[in-house]
Amino acid sequence: MPLSKPCTLCPRSCRAKRFSGETGYCGANNELKIARAALHHWEEPPISGERGSGAVFFSNCPLRCVYCQNYDISQAGRGEAISVRRLADIFSELALQGAHNINLVTATQYTEEVIEAVAAARQAGLQLPIIWNSSAYETTALIKRLAGTVDAWLFDYRYSDKTLAQRYSNAPDYPEIAQDALVAAVQQAGEYHLGDSGLLVSGVVVRFLLLPGQLTDTINCLDTVYSLFGDQVCYSLMSQYTAPVGIADKYPELAGPIRQWDYDLFVDHALSLTLKHSFMQEPDSASESFIPPFNLTGVYPI
Repeated sequence: MPLSKPCTLCPRSCRAKRFSGETGYCGANNELKIARAALHHWEEPPISGERGSGAVFFSNCPLRCVYCQNYDISQAGRGEAISVRRLADIFSELALQGAHNINLVTATQYTEEVIEAVAAARQAGLQLPIIWNSSAYETTALIKRLAGTVDAWLFDYRYSDKTLAQRYSNAPDYPEIAQDALVAAVQQAGEYHLGDSGLLVSGVVVRFLLLPGQLTDTINCLDTVYSLFGDQVCYSLMSQYTAPVGIADKYPELAGPIRQWDYDLFVDHALSLTLKHSFMQEPDSASESFIPPFNLTGVYPI
């Protein structure tokens, strides 16, 4: 059921009275909003598989990074309000389209609605794994709340340096919050596990997006996660950073693409750890073609 008290879902704990229409730090109020629900082929291979991941892109976001490639929905508010019943139907429709899983992209601000919708869809016959796809800026209370709803976690691990977290996401507490969230998620979901078909069944995938000029911090992020979990999780080394339009005005250091040399060094470091489960990206991943169109595909019944 929707929130009925001041909102403390994310670590910002802004306490907005969203149940009465107030807007939280994340941009959400009392409406459940999504911008796209469709088969998505650009996740890691065990998630996308051959047919695609059933990705539902939720509007608004608690972290609101200045370089977000999904700015139109994470901060500009693009999307349409739907009911919990409609969300449950969307999950079932994605399953009928052949989705390998249900991929909840930035759903923190709608946690209660998601829990209700997943339960309804499962009651109607949904059997796909549920994947929580977020920035890892999550409270341990929320992760515990999602026990029984979420099967696997797809986390972006953004910063080890609180100064960077403050500059780019206004979240100096990010490093410790994300680390605690990862610990809670691994404890809950267990080790990274693929089914007989090679698709993700349970566990945690951790993504590391290399930002321009931030090789050291990204390596520190990788080392932090490896020191905590070793081969219990899967590591995804991302080179797909795409500079948003106008970023150079306030953040000139983020205006250019990442250097291939930096990414190669990042990969070399990861290989030196002899990771059991990992993925790397090709140089052409840094392209706007990898950003899906937020054109309300799948939001309404056909």
